[in-house]
Amino acid sequence: MQQRYATSPEQVPGMDTAELRKRYLIQDLFVDDEVNAVYTHHDRIVLVGVSPVTKALDLPTFPQIRSDFFFEHREGGIVNVGGTGTVTVDGTEYKLTKGSCLYIGRGACVVVLASTQAAGQQGPARFYMLSAPAHTAYPTTLVEAGQGNVRELGDPLTSNRRTLNQYIHEKGIQSCQVVMGVTQLHPGSMWNTMPAHTHDRRTEAYLYFDVPPEARIIHLMGEPAQTRHLVVGNQEAVISPSWSVHSGVGSASYSFVWAMAGENQSFDDMDDFAITAMR
Repeated sequence: MQQRYATSPEQVPGMDTAELRKRYLIQDLFVDDEVNAVYTHHDRIVLVGVSPVTKALDLPTFPQIRSDFFFEHREGGIVNVGGTGTVTVDGTEYKLTKGSCLYIGRGACVVVLASTQAAGQQGPARFYMLSAPAHTAYPTTLVEAGQGNVRELGDPLTSNRRTLNQYIHEKGIQSCQVVMGVTQLHPGSMWNTMPAHTHDRRTEAYLYFDVPPEARIIHLMGEPAQTRHLVVGNQEAVISPSWSVHSGVGSASYSFVWAMAGENQSFDDMDDFAITAMR
């Protein structure tokens, strides 16, 4: 497990490109037949990538979280961004097609992740999880792709037409503090999360996927009056502290998993900034 320590907005203006990427960009999260995790001290979120190719993989615990098993004091949301796979939680198997979401509540002890097939058009499963501390237990719940609360946002005229699927939220899958969903940009649209915003009450993370090999996302971050950018490829994640804007534009259409944890679960609790006010 990597550790990323918390940072303040005053540090960002002095960071060069390499330092920004080291602090906020997560690459190589998905490695064949491995479980990789990154612990950020912003709201004590853990991001996990699991890539079962030739074998099923157990979700381990990690010394950094001081627990006998991963979900002893935590909850998590998993979205599959690869081929069809299964997640077995204490003996109960859940089938996750691409884009489906599984919430796992506090107290789940044995979690095993597997691909239905290693080859084929979609290839093996790629399980992405965001986990946060939990103070009570909610039931493990599966929502199939497209079966969450669907919101159509944006406009083709501003290149930000997108379909947002809310899975874990205050009116959907219940959790202690994790909020999670998937946004898909429509063909010809490239901008996400406009108007850009912060929410000083919680940390958010984006995992970009379905990014063509030759394409990249220009992810905006930093304080609205001191923005910086990260160049992000397919199946790479960005940590967005509570003080940072999180928005971006791609050289092609794409999808991303958004997930957050912190003070509340109201999706619309945002501090918007007009792009004309950003620098």
